[in-house]
Amino acid sequence: MNPALQAELDHALTAAVEEMRLAVGQLADSLHEERTALESADVDALNRAGAAKHSLMLKLEQLDGERLQLSQGAAEASRELAPVWQQILQSLRACQQLNQRNGQLVGVRLQQVRKALAVLTGNETEASVYGRAGELRTSLRSQPLAEA
Repeated sequence: MNPALQAELDHALTAAVEEMRLAVGQLADSLHEERTALESADVDALNRAGAAKHSLMLKLEQLDGERLQLSQGAAEASRELAPVWQQILQSLRACQQLNQRNGQLVGVRLQQVRKALAVLTGNETEASVYGRAGELRTSLRSQPLAEA
């Protein structure tokens, strides 16, 4: 391969990996902001953090596609970037743990809200199930399956 073209591929791969490293850092920040918003029940901050998280995940997916494609033509640069790639993977695992922790907090809050609603509606002892249309039902009374 032409040395100039190889250098360009190597540079593009390095740039993509570096952009991924920065995006993973931003994702971690977004997950921390999401946690803070969940703890303070700040809906606006939660929406912003969720939108940022979604946007960063899309960006990371796109950058990973570029990285994979560029790695095929830049094997030497790919080997040199292996330690950085391992750091990115480690940071992504940390982000996954942060996201799971946030999800657990959401689950706890959802249980608290359901219990409060059960007390308010007087349906404390009845189990919640989903109906045919996907709506949450707190009553287990029989429902018609078909009409004659």
